[in-house]
Amino acid sequence: MQTHDVVNQVPDFSGHNLFATDAVAVEAMQRWGRREDVAALSSLGELAGSATTQGWADDAHRDTPRLRTHDRTGQRVDEVDYTRSYHDLMRVAVGHGLTAEAWTRPRDSGAHLRRAAGFVTWSRAEAGHLCPISMTYAAAPALRSTPALTDRWVPLLASREYDPVPRPRRERGSAIAGMGMTEKQGGSDVRANATRAEATPGGPIEGGETYRLTGHKWFFSAPMSDVFLVLATTEAGVTCFLVPRVLDDGTRNALRLQRLKDKLGNRSNASSEVEFEQAWAVRVGEDGRGIRTIIEMVSSTRLDCILGSSATMRESVTRALHHARHRSAFGAHLVEQPLMRNVLADLALEVEAAELLGLRMAHAVDAGESELARLGVALGKFWVCKRTPPLVAEALECLGGAGYVEENGLARLYREAPLNSIWEGSGNVGALDVLRALTREPATVAALDKELSAARGHDRRLDRAIDAVPELVATAATERGPWQARRIVEHLAVTLQAALLAQHSPAAVSEAFVAGRLDGEGHGSTFGSLDDVGPAEVTAILDRTWS
Repeated sequence: MQTHDVVNQVPDFSGHNLFATDAVAVEAMQRWGRREDVAALSSLGELAGSATTQGWADDAHRDTPRLRTHDRTGQRVDEVDYTRSYHDLMRVAVGHGLTAEAWTRPRDSGAHLRRAAGFVTWSRAEAGHLCPISMTYAAAPALRSTPALTDRWVPLLASREYDPVPRPRRERGSAIAGMGMTEKQGGSDVRANATRAEATPGGPIEGGETYRLTGHKWFFSAPMSDVFLVLATTEAGVTCFLVPRVLDDGTRNALRLQRLKDKLGNRSNASSEVEFEQAWAVRVGEDGRGIRTIIEMVSSTRLDCILGSSATMRESVTRALHHARHRSAFGAHLVEQPLMRNVLADLALEVEAAELLGLRMAHAVDAGESELARLGVALGKFWVCKRTPPLVAEALECLGGAGYVEENGLARLYREAPLNSIWEGSGNVGALDVLRALTREPATVAALDKELSAARGHDRRLDRAIDAVPELVATAATERGPWQARRIVEHLAVTLQAALLAQHSPAAVSEAFVAGRLDGEGHGSTFGSLDDVGPAEVTAILDRTWS
């Protein structure tokens, strides 16, 4: 029996082109990228916002990965079964060149920026499967230290084919990469690595000196990947190794999956614990220099942490704005209510600053600006990822109780929000890494100063923030540096964001950001406390976010 009419409900958020409606990504491609790449990104954006892809994402989270350690005859197989929708998501990501293709393109092709814009766009569809996509992208620069491995594996990591079936390298047309660094006793302290590597010449792997690995990894990401970069200890110290899942002779390597993690965040992607039982591996880079070797991979995944977090932020705010445009309360649509407009505009400023920083760093990789990328990525990894959880929580609150319901999408984003702040080094690790760059790598400081100086003269408050940087850099080198590391990093990151906005975003955005972040009297402690921003500027900010 019908008891009421359903009114004042918000339509599904689908059918939007998630690239074409992202002004920051579109303008970044116009500014630094190639015109011929825009059509492919727009096609990806249309697919990312489609009901079909949303269905894939829902299925991948509802039908979660399952571990099979043995087959019906009792043989070890150590496989993880995924829903077909997960493989559909992976197929699109790989098929649009979001893995290692950018490392195989000429430097002047803008390949890393194109890939970054695509990564942001497709992350908004579903974030979990982007973990192995990111590691596949990041594995390529780490392999450059060993040319034989580069020749054998990078073309597979850069392929646009997706093949989830376990096969030896010679039978593969593509490959996905994972990694294993974290151990029970060490966590972020990878020098405490207890996995042992014993040189064993003549193993069933081509491409270098072979070893046998014995040990346990507490966090072994994307365990169905085709190849892994792993840290283990030799007599010379911590060393990096390439560990294939299937050996060249077709046999399974001795990677014994112990369990899948019951983790906060996405449910679509499996993370595991693994035992190496004399697993075959080949050395990557110099013996005893594994941390230096794998840091190339870590740097690239940290860039993806910025991009992925900014995608989570943008999707959250866009969904909140979608809700506010359709939901009425107290006689008007929510988006017309002054306080809601303050909240939404404030959130939109944070999103634009985060995404622009990530895309600028991707362009720095293309342009060979390694010093700027070194410091800028470290700053962004700390700050953008730190800002994501409170921003998503505020966006969820814009929906009220509806935001707390799974089917509206914000709950999934909220669970995912803390991930990137922890991945590849949590806040303290990242802040201390910035201090190392400031004190030991003066070229990175010079590169930051050059980027900040380009924004001088736009706003006196921004100029004051830039003027404060040398003193903070000097403090980093004192005994007070570690104690004040977070304050130093926060100031540098926000000042860099403001400088980029001043150079590349509309005045309504950059001026409101500066007023809200660099003027001590222009903002409170929560989102939605903007002060010195007029109604016309707020309208411009909201219209830009919903372009």
